[in-house]
Amino acid sequence: MSTNFLNLYAHDFARVAIAAPVSRIADPAHNAAQTIALATQAAGQGAALVAFPELGLAGYTCEDLFHQRALLDGCLDALEQIVVASQEWRMALVVGVPLRVEHQLYNCAVVIAGGQIQGVVPKSYLPNYGEFYEARQFSSGDYAVATEIDLLGERVQFGSGLLFEVADLPLFKFHVEICEDVWVPIPPSSFAALAGATVLVNLSASNALVGKANYRNQLVSQQSARCIAAYLYTSAGEGESTTDLAWDGQGVICENGELLAEAQRYSDTATLTLADIDLERLSRERMRMNTYAQSVQRHAAEVNKFRTVFFQLEIDQSATLPLQRQIERFPYVPADSRRRDERCNEVYHIQVQALAQRLKSSGLKKIVIGVSGGLDSTHALLVCARVMDKLGLPRTNILAYTMPGFATSERTLKQAHALMKLVGCSAREIDIRPSCQQMLQDLEHPFINGQPQYDITFENVQAGERTNHLFRLANHHNAIVCGTGDLSELALGWCTYGVGDHMSHYNVNASVPKTLISHLVRWVAESGVIGRSDAQVLLDILATEISPELVPGTADGQPEQRTESTIGPYELQDFHLYYVLRFGFRPSKVAFLALAAWQDKTRGRWPDGDHVTRNQYDLVAIKKYLGIFLDRFFRTSQFKRSCVPNAPKVGSGGSLSPRGDWRAPSDSQSVVWMEELHAIPVQDASI
Repeated sequence: MSTNFLNLYAHDFARVAIAAPVSRIADPAHNAAQTIALATQAAGQGAALVAFPELGLAGYTCEDLFHQRALLDGCLDALEQIVVASQEWRMALVVGVPLRVEHQLYNCAVVIAGGQIQGVVPKSYLPNYGEFYEARQFSSGDYAVATEIDLLGERVQFGSGLLFEVADLPLFKFHVEICEDVWVPIPPSSFAALAGATVLVNLSASNALVGKANYRNQLVSQQSARCIAAYLYTSAGEGESTTDLAWDGQGVICENGELLAEAQRYSDTATLTLADIDLERLSRERMRMNTYAQSVQRHAAEVNKFRTVFFQLEIDQSATLPLQRQIERFPYVPADSRRRDERCNEVYHIQVQALAQRLKSSGLKKIVIGVSGGLDSTHALLVCARVMDKLGLPRTNILAYTMPGFATSERTLKQAHALMKLVGCSAREIDIRPSCQQMLQDLEHPFINGQPQYDITFENVQAGERTNHLFRLANHHNAIVCGTGDLSELALGWCTYGVGDHMSHYNVNASVPKTLISHLVRWVAESGVIGRSDAQVLLDILATEISPELVPGTADGQPEQRTESTIGPYELQDFHLYYVLRFGFRPSKVAFLALAAWQDKTRGRWPDGDHVTRNQYDLVAIKKYLGIFLDRFFRTSQFKRSCVPNAPKVGSGGSLSPRGDWRAPSDSQSVVWMEELHAIPVQDASI
């Protein structure tokens, strides 16, 4: 079957659902009808799996009615109705039902797909404390002798050690446990994850108590994080008996510790909650974290107990099925304002602590820094200011220099002076043009004879002269040079080898992308963290177009060089960087995610209060800029990253230090990435 670029399954996503019907106690026919109705909705929305509550066909609160044959027979009839209905769905579903096996009664989850029962999983841990008395009615699945049972005329797999693998979705292998199973110190799903399950399902009937919902959320989130898996938790709600308890119908879907979706609690109507899980992301995290493989080996005896049931869903990957998952435009910057401020505070403290430690260990008390009036040097200077405060040293120990050249604009020069005044550092201006003139003369460059030849030599003479001054000034004043180049520039190779944006004694910005630096500067301006309320200069710097200012600008003061016109918009290139560096996704998947995030101007916003980006990019633009990124990242720029100075890693998004997150050959090619990118069709590519 052909695949559609705009189909989420073509990019190793899978849509899953949790359902909470309005049940009737001891009315299996009604509960089956409710189950079928919700399953039909889930199938219609492209779900590959839908999970229903524990003992949902009977109702969890049947108590001793579970030992009534009429109810048990009714549950079998209800189960058969669902199995027959499932012939119409390209989807698996998991339903809760009481089943008799070899003179014992088990609390079971039945997996159904394609008009067949694929397997039955009995509950392992039966709570018999507080308000629970399950051991009165049921037996633990751990002690069941049978590994196969006859059910509705079929011979099916039975046991708590079953895994279910969808053959046409190779990364989709799921395991089912029931309620209490996840509350114990080592849940069955922990071993199932080590055995290869990427999706963990829990059918529950946990009653409502004050504070319990938050605890369940934490429980599910942490289990998904520990197992590097998706975790689907669904629970009984409206219709369960309130003789002594109440029920909230809580449902949660998490992926590797991240909450993807949550059902409405205390709903008067049936609920269906869907989420798109990234199976490849889970697989790559397990591959990256070699301790996962070590855990598999350590627990091989438990892992080898699992049996795998294979079946086909015949998922249609030819139709357009866009993501329902929210893809943030700025993966390095949280959209939520509270989390964003926390992130900025944490990053700032990491940078401050790292630079302070370098000063203490070196026995030096002064920092030399070049200040251009642009973003990167601004944030680095703000970090230096806080370092001096932390060490109890005067900010005048920051020796800041702005060094205008042939193309420095009046705007950035004024901003540099205003910034240095705001910080309270030692501020000086050094005109580098005379020394650059001498260098150009030594090189016999045409510029000396009045010819406006603004080539790479002309540019790098200025950049190199600034760096030469900074290092010699550091020698002269017994100081270290603080670097300013950021992660985005290193990724794209947008830095001059051996000069200030590449080389220093210590670089505080090397693992901070441009989009995050922008917000860090804004956060400092708004929070007053450096101790001054008049921070308008910081906002002015944020509004300045990014330019190296190495070629003279236009007559009206506008820069001739516009960085983003050459290498693409940083907001989009940082998006590409995150998914290439952090997860190693292939170009087509990165483009698919970028399209989901960026084609609609109403979906993603730059995470700043008053500043809102209304940019949007179609697939043509995304392919263009992603091509620039891939070629520069994989082919032309690694030699610069192989010798970068020390710098602190600030986030899980990764760094490009050759001593840390990224080790790569300097002479690699970008062919395989570019070929995969070029194969992406652009006709009618609109989600």
